[in-house]
Amino acid sequence: MTFVDEVKSAVSVRAALLVIGVLGLMVAFIASYAGAFHSPKPKDIPFAVVAPAQIQGQLTQQLGSLPGNPLDVRTAKDAADATRQLRDRSIDGALLVDPRGTTDRLLVASGGGASLAQAVEAVTTAAEKAQRRTVEVTDVAPAAAGDSRTLSAFYLVVGWCVGGYLCAAILAISAGARPANTHRALIRLAVLAVYSIAAGLLGSLIIGPVLGALPGSYLGLAGLGALVVFAVGATTLAFQGIAGVVGIGLAILVIVVLGNPSAGGAYPYPLLPPFWRTIGPGLPPGAGTWAARSIAYFRGEAVTGPLLVLSVWAVAGAVITLVLAGLRRDRAERPVGV
Repeated sequence: MTFVDEVKSAVSVRAALLVIGVLGLMVAFIASYAGAFHSPKPKDIPFAVVAPAQIQGQLTQQLGSLPGNPLDVRTAKDAADATRQLRDRSIDGALLVDPRGTTDRLLVASGGGASLAQAVEAVTTAAEKAQRRTVEVTDVAPAAAGDSRTLSAFYLVVGWCVGGYLCAAILAISAGARPANTHRALIRLAVLAVYSIAAGLLGSLIIGPVLGALPGSYLGLAGLGALVVFAVGATTLAFQGIAGVVGIGLAILVIVVLGNPSAGGAYPYPLLPPFWRTIGPGLPPGAGTWAARSIAYFRGEAVTGPLLVLSVWAVAGAVITLVLAGLRRDRAERPVGV
């Protein structure tokens, strides 16, 4: 047997194609993470200004025309209005101008992302310094002591996502990537649902009561976790129904390669490049991270959109899984020649 024959015997064409696919995933992983994180720059951060009417327009224009457009500036009626917008996550910073002195007050909410709050402070401080003014920072939604970099919500959601696609992958490995019929597909989805509830409860227990890394409603986070895990798992099952074992790779591409770096974890959306900022809110890791921070630091504000995103992934994944299983059964039962 020649060397070429030995290679063909040891590595099948299917295995070679899978290895090439894994190589492609690796390259995409490096490109996605490096592309998202290599040079974070603030862009269009929602920002409010509270100032006397005679200077409000000019100040808003000045801040809105800073080089690179780091701030998306609008006005707020007063300090209470600015604080309300910060707490419902409509804005990420607010400047309260003191017309009687040279020190203004900057409101931030580090619970929405420490790096974002720091970016708001840096941009505003530089702009104020150019006008020979200073700022005093007030954090209206500070991060917990055990969550100093506000990454706990991101790590929690990443863990849930990993659990979701690994559970679906194990179900595929144990009994075939494509369920033989609708009944078996329903069983897999039911197992995934039970697993998702357990994952949500245990993940929230570890991140909250055990480690003290994330505040907020335990049941709220647990419910979010169950939805994240089921959404990711059902999506993985759907990909497996479409492409067999290759579907696991497709799930990793969507959830890990594209979803994790665009989730707003280390760098919230206004600090990410346009591509990742655009896709992040529509993928499970991004929707989950936003919702987890809202539950932990913002009393559950602004979670409707992310929960709808997760629900769409969950429902679409389940429906596609069931439909493909039904079609597979029909083909298997159809008499030859019909």
